[in-house]
Amino acid sequence: MKKIKLYCFIVISMSYIQVRAQQDVTYTLYNYNMNVINPAYAGVGETPEFTSNFRSQWAGLEGGPEIQSFSAGVPINEKIGLGFSIVNSSVFVLKEIDVTIDFSYKVPVTETLDLFLGIKALGGSLVQVDLTRAGVENDPLFTENISEFNPNIGIGAYLRGDNFYVNVSAPAILKTNRYEKESGIATEATDKLHFYAGAGYHFSLKNDMIFTPSVLTRMVSGVPLSMDISGTLNMNNTLEFGISHRLKESISGLVFFKITDSVRAGYAYDSSITAVKDYSGGNHEVILKFNLINSKKQSKITPVDELTDPILSNN
Repeated sequence: MKKIKLYCFIVISMSYIQVRAQQDVTYTLYNYNMNVINPAYAGVGETPEFTSNFRSQWAGLEGGPEIQSFSAGVPINEKIGLGFSIVNSSVFVLKEIDVTIDFSYKVPVTETLDLFLGIKALGGSLVQVDLTRAGVENDPLFTENISEFNPNIGIGAYLRGDNFYVNVSAPAILKTNRYEKESGIATEATDKLHFYAGAGYHFSLKNDMIFTPSVLTRMVSGVPLSMDISGTLNMNNTLEFGISHRLKESISGLVFFKITDSVRAGYAYDSSITAVKDYSGGNHEVILKFNLINSKKQSKITPVDELTDPILSNN
């Protein structure tokens, strides 16, 4: 019986790995860490900004997916921004580390409208599959580990107005094989082109409050369309909270707040509406942002689309 359960868990995990290989990690707090999926956001603010994110899926299930990311954005001048991102993700026997350097360029369209164009380059993914962790003895399918590096590039665009934003990106353009059947190991997965498209609008309310509905769509060939529909309320530029619905997948609550003028933090909890809800305690996500602020400026929480910009740049 124990062996049967082990094989069932392996089958479920490997199925997730194959899906994960086709569709990259999804974040609930993506609006606060956009340059991970869109290089056009790199260094678009007035001061350097550093972001750390941790996400745990299927809480309570050993070997469930976990993602840690760290990103930075630095404005070089009024038009050029540089950044980098490191994403470490793991699930059961699969571990992947993505490292990229981002470049963005600002193209003023009108006095109140800016277009940022970005590229991810000089990086790629290191994929490691430790099949010996499956704990299966005397089975040739689980005796050989895999480790390989896949270079990649990405592009993105970010259109920002006074009260709205639109963004599109393809963070990994090249189609690459993560691992495939070789030496008797029956595993296969392929990276496919991911296309992201999002938008949002800021509605100014009374008492220094701003309501922002937004949407982000992920499109991958051979994978069902994924869409996040969110709404957040910004209160006096110090506290922001809201809800998000990932269609046919989950319902989430999130909060983002200022700790000091240079430090902000956020938390999100996802409650699954799929069959996995019967076996896990949901998904948890935490984010921490740090700005190197100018002493002449003050910090505030900007509307959702500009949270990758240093908070102090909009005073």
